[in-house]
Amino acid sequence: MLAGAMSSRADIRIEPDTPENLEATTEEELLPLYKTMLSIRRLEEASAKAYSVGKIGGFLHLAIGQEAVCTGAVAALRPEDYITSTYREHGHIYARGVSARAILAEMWGKKTGVVKGLGGSMHMFSKEHNFLGGHGIVGGHVPIAVGAAFKAKYHGEKRVSAVFFGDGSATIGGFAEGLALAALWKLPVVFICENNQYSMGTPLYRTTAAPDITQRALAHDMDRDRFDGDDVIKVKRRIALAVERARETNRPTLIEVRTYRFRGHSMSDPGLYRTREEVAEWKKGDPLVRAKRRLIEELGVDEEKIKAIAAEVKDEIADAVRFADTSPASDSYLPYVIKE
Repeated sequence: MLAGAMSSRADIRIEPDTPENLEATTEEELLPLYKTMLSIRRLEEASAKAYSVGKIGGFLHLAIGQEAVCTGAVAALRPEDYITSTYREHGHIYARGVSARAILAEMWGKKTGVVKGLGGSMHMFSKEHNFLGGHGIVGGHVPIAVGAAFKAKYHGEKRVSAVFFGDGSATIGGFAEGLALAALWKLPVVFICENNQYSMGTPLYRTTAAPDITQRALAHDMDRDRFDGDDVIKVKRRIALAVERARETNRPTLIEVRTYRFRGHSMSDPGLYRTREEVAEWKKGDPLVRAKRRLIEELGVDEEKIKAIAAEVKDEIADAVRFADTSPASDSYLPYVIKE
């Protein structure tokens, strides 16, 4: 075993988890974010169950454990801002405002899905929500987000383009080209690397010589930030700074958010390349547990209120499952022409 192959949570953390590092918040801010994260977790769990009984075909990549990143980041954006994501996009598009019904129906391959059942789990898109898609080509979607930023600047719009990608994308040509052009042309892009420590089953130390992915920004005189992503308020605050910078000055930012997926790369991946101890250590920073504890212990939210939210989320996802299961199948798997 090479040195560093199995790192503990304590070795991986960038900042100590102390009250001094927690951003001040209120019930009014944190409670809706907690509900969004909980909805994403339950949506992903329902998807896994449906996949295991053959309701969902193709590939299915879950973001269980990473909910604070997409929830906090999307909360820092405006509705008119663009979002581009990878194939692990269920949480991003839900946080953006697309219903659980439309998301699950899409995975089921149903006509009522967000792209009428033709995109499936990996290729969701919503023009209405300025969600420019989940994309299956690793790193290939980054230039799309840069193009959206170019369009926004060209037309004098105060719109920001946020792009999510994994640590595996950071060594891909499309990412390097997108970074270079965004810096050269001073485009309003926020590059958000969701570093979940593995490129499929390959650990970070085997894919990059420099563990700090944001060092790539130095070659382009680009702003950068790097932090742990298990506190949704921290994610929202830190990404909001980059979003505002992009909106007001057209300066792009490269951000690395350290996170962890609690399950394998996809439903076909048992994750045997990780030790139980490693997973258990990372689960101590579960963003849902942290947010719930903070709501109760710090902000004094009654536990019955938390239970009521959990019940509401449970009903929402159960309704979405029924809707997806009973909706009509997609008309065709041929290219679908959407008429204006």
